[in-house]
Amino acid sequence: MKKWVQRVACFMLLITLWAGWFTLTVKASSYVQTSGTHFVLNNHPFYFAGTNNYYFHYKSKKMVDAVFDDMKAMDLKVIRIWGFHDGTPQENSVLQSRPGVYEESGFQKLDYAIYKAGQEGIKLVIPLVNNWDDFGGMNQYVKWFQAGSHDHFYTDPRIKTAYKNYVRYVLERTNTYSGVQYKDDPAIITWELANEPRAQSDPSGDILVNWADEMSAWIKSIDSNHLVAVGDEGFFRMTGHDDWFYSGGEGVDWDRLTALPHIDYGTYHLYPDHWNQSAAWGVKWIKDHITRGNAIGKPVVLEEFGYQNQTARPDVYDSWLKTIEQLGGAGSQFWILTSIQDDDSLYPDYDGFRVLKESREAGIIREHAKRMNEKN
Repeated sequence: MKKWVQRVACFMLLITLWAGWFTLTVKASSYVQTSGTHFVLNNHPFYFAGTNNYYFHYKSKKMVDAVFDDMKAMDLKVIRIWGFHDGTPQENSVLQSRPGVYEESGFQKLDYAIYKAGQEGIKLVIPLVNNWDDFGGMNQYVKWFQAGSHDHFYTDPRIKTAYKNYVRYVLERTNTYSGVQYKDDPAIITWELANEPRAQSDPSGDILVNWADEMSAWIKSIDSNHLVAVGDEGFFRMTGHDDWFYSGGEGVDWDRLTALPHIDYGTYHLYPDHWNQSAAWGVKWIKDHITRGNAIGKPVVLEEFGYQNQTARPDVYDSWLKTIEQLGGAGSQFWILTSIQDDDSLYPDYDGFRVLKESREAGIIREHAKRMNEKN
């Protein structure tokens, strides 16, 4: 009798251990991770084409659903959406109306976007504050605390505490649609520290590097499931360069930021129209980032790019995207995919970068997406 009891006990112990191992294995593999210079999902390489959209946190479910539908039609796997909206509401929606006051008007819309992404098999990248004044941004924090100028966002202890509190709330929020805390939701790939952070008062790059080091460690202390990226535009700080993209003039040192221990991959953006550069210059910009990312040993994603000349745009995008493919870049995300509004009219092309799923450039992106997906 005793031997039988012992055998049953041993059997139950084995079952318990196996179940625990299986749970951990499933949990680990269901989140996007990094392996050298590429991403991994479910133990397979995860190369992707994706996009951006800024209105998910304040527009209707219909408008969110329409973008997801267009993404699937284009074989896009990832979308970057805003996880910030500080200060003044827009269309009766805001995420943080003042420090520490987090509003359901905005968060329930963000809940839906995350829940719907999971249902559709789409992955999300979510930055947590804006460098620019759209939807509040860093200057809103500076105004709240009367802290001086923009770059005090990175150094004022009160602002850093308020930002950390907001980040903790976001990560630990329980989604009202799924019942899953954000930090446990595999629909999310990445938390980004900010959208396009700059610190123009500090050409050394130290202010932004120190802030990113502190805040990336803070996120990882709360959420060990998800990746963390800076969300910067990719500006370098190199000796012997005069132009501001490479000389550190914006207070961004891409190499040091990307190499930080709690930063999982590098990001960079590409806007020749805004930067007074040619489309051909964009090819060099892409090559430089992938080459330096390889040297650091981390993935690199062109997470925003746009070209306003609609006639030339398809050929320009084709050149840029094929450069990424040829050099083994981990991913691409164009700016910006929009779709229909509540009245079924098209969302306006406010910034001149809008891509519609029926456009020529959408066809170029779709073919790129297929080639990226074939690597997985």
